[in-house]
Amino acid sequence: MGNVIRGRPLVAGEAQGQALVSSEPLSFWGGYDQRTGEIIDRRHPLSGERAAGKVLAVPFTRGSSTTTAVLLEAVRLGTAPAAILTTGPDSFLALASIVADELYGTPFPVIALQPEAFAALHSGDWLQLREDGTIQVERVRQTTKGEVSRE
Repeated sequence: MGNVIRGRPLVAGEAQGQALVSSEPLSFWGGYDQRTGEIIDRRHPLSGERAAGKVLAVPFTRGSSTTTAVLLEAVRLGTAPAAILTTGPDSFLALASIVADELYGTPFPVIALQPEAFAALHSGDWLQLREDGTIQVERVRQTTKGEVSRE
């Protein structure tokens, strides 16, 4: 029924969704379209993917406080990820969630994982995040007939 990963909540919360995973950092300024939730950095491995409503896993962000501004606008527009997983504390991600809670009542969980746990994630996995930083991971497989099953 999947496995469990434990992380450290930077901003606690519950969320679930399909994982969108990259081993490359992401710059939200110029790399994330807050109007659509699309990753628009054409040099990024997730270029063209939509992170809106998904659990975005990036090891860390590139850039500065503009990360907070872009994510805050995405929350306002309803195009933000459901949660963000990272490999360590990221004050800009945490700040975006905290301010989103204050302004819109819509925080998103931000969880820091050990590098080994982060490396075990795969795009397409179904993730359920708990307040305590526990993440239930269900592998999603596509059969030869195009059907989807969870393991």
